[in-house]
Amino acid sequence: MPYSYDDQNIFAKILRGEIPNETVLETEHTLAFKDIQPGAPVHVLVIPKGAYVTFDHFASEATDAEIADFTRAAAEVCRMTGVSPGEGGNGFRVISNAGPDGVQEVPHYHLHILGGKVLGRMLPNLKD
Repeated sequence: MPYSYDDQNIFAKILRGEIPNETVLETEHTLAFKDIQPGAPVHVLVIPKGAYVTFDHFASEATDAEIADFTRAAAEVCRMTGVSPGEGGNGFRVISNAGPDGVQEVPHYHLHILGGKVLGRMLPNLKD
């Protein structure tokens, strides 16, 4: 079944300017903003401006320009927030939830970039 995008989701409303946000970075195809309920000292949401529901939806249907812009914007957010190990930071975690089993709450593809403290293991038995 193809993805069906709900243009009334909170991120769509943020993109339309109906709901304010604390923008960290905005590019042609991407918006990054602080999470209103942060789970870490650094907690930024990175969303494509296009109507994509999940990572696989974005990866399979976004244009090359959208994918490159989104990926580079996420890297820039890591640099700007000081969590990028390549820039002297102590690291970060990137999370993207998809569908009911992934506990996705907003049906618009997004990344959570979390850092600024030791985050612990994501899953108890998950090894690097």
